Amino acid sequence: MDAIRHTCLKLEVPTNAQPDGRVSIFVKGTWYQHRFDLSITDGLNAWTCHATEDEVRLRAEQWDQEPSDYVSLAERYLGFQQPDSVYGFADVGNGDKRLSWTFNKEGMKLEWRWKCRQASDNKTTTAGILDFLMDANIRLSEEVVRKTQSFEKLKVESEKCLAQSERICEEKVEFETALYAKFLNVLNTKKAKLREYRDQFPKQTTTSSKLKQDDEYSDKTESFDDDSDAEKN
Repeated sequence: MDAIRHTCLKLEVPTNAQPDGRVSIFVKGTWYQHRFDLSITDGLNAWTCHATEDEVRLRAEQWDQEPSDYVSLAERYLGFQQPDSVYGFADVGNGDKRLSWTFNKEGMKLEWRWKCRQASDNKTTTAGILDFLMDANIRLSEEVVRKTQSFEKLKVESEKCLAQSERICEEKVEFETALYAKFLNVLNTKKAKLREYRDQFPKQTTTSSKLKQDDEYSDKTESFDDDSDAEKN
């Protein structure tokens, strides 16, 4: 089963009523794999074009294309207005129109044309296009609401993540500050003990030197006493 797609394009096209005048038309497209239907209105009159599979296949063969590629290219230009394309909607007599658009291929500007016949019921065709636009607008509005709600939800989650990140950063700073203070306290204690040991070292050295001198003096005194006793004898 073909996947059906719908588009609606507003075009500003030249009008025969005024040399430099332009008129707005709405082109609603229904796209199948190998065929398509067009409904067109200017708000007052309406036209239709039913491109059958045989017609599409014949046109595609003339352009050395597959029918599906032909339909895809037509949808590209009639589903979304292309800035490099020149669109036309000219009278061809008996109330019928010819819808045309240009495109570039391999450096050449080419043109496709399709005849659109006067609709059998202008009001019904125009109403169908307006209903499609209203439904599309409603769907778009609902999508905007969903996107807005999703954005707000994402914003709330983002703010929560930001707050959590800030809290983690603050806790990290507090932890590092406390750790540094503890390390500094230990370092100061070590330095104080080192200073204490340094202050005690000269005292110990002085005491040792004094004891050594006393020992030497005692030895000399004993030697002197021994010599004196020998002389007396």
